[in-house]
Amino acid sequence: MPYASIEDLPPPIREYLPLHARQIYRSAFNNAWDEYVDRGEKREEIAHRVAWAAVKHRYRKQGDAWVPL
Repeated sequence: MPYASIEDLPPPIREYLPLHARQIYRSAFNNAWDEYVDRGEKREEIAHRVAWAAVKHRYRKQGDAWVPL
């Protein structure tokens, strides 16, 4: 299901990603959720994969932190 705010994101995402990365994740997830409506039960998995890919275009993990590219 789409996320109404970044506070609604799953705990690992809220706790480890910087604010801007969380905003990217939420936006990409919600867009993918709408785009892949025809994928049935795979819809949520696909939306999470799209959201992570969007974050990884702008951030990378360095040690335990996510940092801008």
